[in-house]
Amino acid sequence: MKLIVRKSQLKGSVTIPGSKSHTIRAVAIASLAGGQSIIHNPLDSSDTQAAVACYRALGASIETSDPKAWKITGTGGRISHPQDIIDVGNSGTTLRIAMGSAALAPPGQTTTFTGDEQIRSRPVRPLLDSLNDLGAKCTSLNNNGKAPVKITGKLAGGKTAIAASTSQYLSSLLLCAPLAGEDTWIDVTLLNEPGYVQMTLDWLDKQQIEYENQQMRTFKIKANQGYKPFEDAVAADFSSATFFLCAGALSADEITLHGLDFTDSQPDKAVVNYLKAMGADIVLEPDSVTVKGCPLKGTELDMNKTPDALPAMAVTAAFAEGTTKLLNVPQARTKETDRIKCMAEELKKMNVMVEELPDGLIIHGGKPKPAELHGWADHRIVMALSLAGLCLDGECRIDTAEAISVTFPGYVELMQNTGANIEVEK
Repeated sequence: MKLIVRKSQLKGSVTIPGSKSHTIRAVAIASLAGGQSIIHNPLDSSDTQAAVACYRALGASIETSDPKAWKITGTGGRISHPQDIIDVGNSGTTLRIAMGSAALAPPGQTTTFTGDEQIRSRPVRPLLDSLNDLGAKCTSLNNNGKAPVKITGKLAGGKTAIAASTSQYLSSLLLCAPLAGEDTWIDVTLLNEPGYVQMTLDWLDKQQIEYENQQMRTFKIKANQGYKPFEDAVAADFSSATFFLCAGALSADEITLHGLDFTDSQPDKAVVNYLKAMGADIVLEPDSVTVKGCPLKGTELDMNKTPDALPAMAVTAAFAEGTTKLLNVPQARTKETDRIKCMAEELKKMNVMVEELPDGLIIHGGKPKPAELHGWADHRIVMALSLAGLCLDGECRIDTAEAISVTFPGYVELMQNTGANIEVEK
């Protein structure tokens, strides 16, 4: 499937869908709780449906017939033995969080996880090692520290140290440790993307889970706790909003985004500040964000907390005057793709001068040209490249566009509603 994008002037308003990261955490906690929970405004996408299927296989009863209110009857922490291998598709968040949940199974009970080609290329060894430290028996079936993985219970608690090159490792441990039989101590030797760990801690706080947190470097989690059923709404997704914020800054008369909560801990809300640093015209109201297109200038950004924003910010930088440095984000190389390498290659196709660093990109803004572009089957790269097409005379064609469904299946329609000349060629 290809996206065909032509020059556009955006105008209007858009309501941003629910957060993928919050939805998956909500599904996991509701599935580990006892009783029925209701999740309002969940994101319905390939990634979140992978989480639903995964936790059904682990014993939860999940009803998703009402797209605005999912009902989950949890396991009370009693994980069932899946009949089959659990395939998480393209969802790295589901894989890492569910690995911790599966480790809560009774001794000797085993769950095997796999995923698509991208998932099978992404590392999980630090999480495997920590789960083993805490009493589970976990192995990478190909002995390469990646999926497929086999998780055998039972997580007992104890002490572990972890280098969280992705925050998902630590979030997984924090979510399963309260249900262990002994207290758990976690020494965090490296932490990228701390905002996503804070999202997990916010969920633990709402559940009144007892833990000690020393500046995100050491954690102590009390044993023999439990999750309670809840009724809560999922906040709008700042990672999805990134594409409309950047599109507005590049090519909008005026576009207003609704539904965003800046008190939420999602790290990608920092994109507003990134764009302001580039000179964007952005006005924040209590219940909306309005962006107007204007000339942008290059800047230097530390993107360690926001790796998902790298593709969109790279395209934005290509249209800014001067040089932009996107730095300190080495974990972007181990997402669905090596996003640093892939974005450098695609920008060069558009005649953009790019320098690839081990941990980021240096982009010399200028006058990009339309091109045939490869989306790398990576949802965030496909959507980011579509932003370039909105600003160029001619036509950009982006392949592997079906990947958009991973997190933002309504992206094309919402863009069209604001005036984007964007269509799908199947």
